[in-house]
Amino acid sequence: MAKRLNNESTIGAVLKQIIQVNKLQPGMDQIDVKEAWRQLMGNGVNTYTRNVVLKNGTLYVELGSSVLRDELSHGKSKIIRMINEELGRDVVKDVILR
Repeated sequence: MAKRLNNESTIGAVLKQIIQVNKLQPGMDQIDVKEAWRQLMGNGVNTYTRNVVLKNGTLYVELGSSVLRDELSHGKSKIIRMINEELGRDVVKDVILR
């Protein structure tokens, strides 16, 4: 059973504790990374993005265009940096474009 919180806790602190106690962080990271990809890449890239999955620190992105995949492969380190900056923590360690 979870530890009882005092009445002076903020909602943010309570939500963080719920996420931590219930081990929901990997799922939250998955959602955050998908949203960050959508916002950072824009409509042009999102049109060809089929799937975005975060697994063990590796971001797997399935693209519908081999030309776009080749272009994005040149900027993997920039993509990693941009997503991690957007999230405010190091979640993505590698990017694999398929």
